[in-house]
Amino acid sequence: MQMTQKISPCLWFDDQAEEAAKFYTSVFPNSKIVAVTRYGEAGHEIHGRAAGSVMTVEFEINGQAFTALNGGPIFKFNEAVSFQVLCDSQEEIDFYWAELSKGSDPNAQQCGWLKDRFGLSWQIVPRGMAEMLKGPSSPGAHRAFTALLGMKKIDVAELKRAHAG
Repeated sequence: MQMTQKISPCLWFDDQAEEAAKFYTSVFPNSKIVAVTRYGEAGHEIHGRAAGSVMTVEFEINGQAFTALNGGPIFKFNEAVSFQVLCDSQEEIDFYWAELSKGSDPNAQQCGWLKDRFGLSWQIVPRGMAEMLKGPSSPGAHRAFTALLGMKKIDVAELKRAHAG
């Protein structure tokens, strides 16, 4: 029995939906563009888009469905929404950090968070990080959190050293 996804993110772009979908599917394994829809003449007075230009791009990242919409410059991404990439090794963290931060603002990076060149926020974090940070009265959690606050890209070995004391 195949499960169907009930909830999938729709990402609003000015006019970079197809470029973004191609970028994201190139970064993550088992990813693909599923469908592209185009604006027609209908509704031109509302959307203002040229007939034939890309309206939406449906794509999958490792089986997770997404839609990218070219809706115009009205709305911008902000840090209130981000996608977490749970990594199993420092090598994975290094890879996703390098790929997703290409062409982005290095000043928009802190504690494992980055903004990609489209302004979308990502958290590139080690699997199990929440366990290290649990317990506000735990000295190990306090040390790990203090170490995390000084990082841009997460250094797993440093977090573990800080947690261990």
